[in-house]
Amino acid sequence: MTSVSTDGQHAATIDIVAAVVFDPGGRVLVVRKHGSDTFIQPGGKPEPGEASLVALARELHEELGVTLDPASAVPLGRFEAWAVHEAGHRVRAHAYLVTVIGMPRAQAEIAELAWVPLRPPHGLRLAPLSADHILPAAANAVAAT
Repeated sequence: MTSVSTDGQHAATIDIVAAVVFDPGGRVLVVRKHGSDTFIQPGGKPEPGEASLVALARELHEELGVTLDPASAVPLGRFEAWAVHEAGHRVRAHAYLVTVIGMPRAQAEIAELAWVPLRPPHGLRLAPLSADHILPAAANAVAAT
């Protein structure tokens, strides 16, 4: 799938799944990949034919060593923005508010994790997909409950 950029060029769109995980204090988990200075939501790319929540559970286990509680997953929506790790690409995320079992720890391609406030200022450089779309959707979901 492609999108048209602001300069009229076509950009490939990368489909991903993303998680919003809260700590007991109401902060949200974000991660930073090796070689990047920008934090993103945990998650990743589904394998061909892999269901969104199955992919999200796999990615959370691989990257953070935690288990997704599938009964806790609340869909937040589909969001799209320019990718921060793949120049010239768009990223489209199926985002979920989830609960995980275990203590998240950085592993695989994840260099660092941090807990940030749900609403700005976040105190860290966040990807536009997180800052402009996913975290506001999570804030709206929390406010509605």
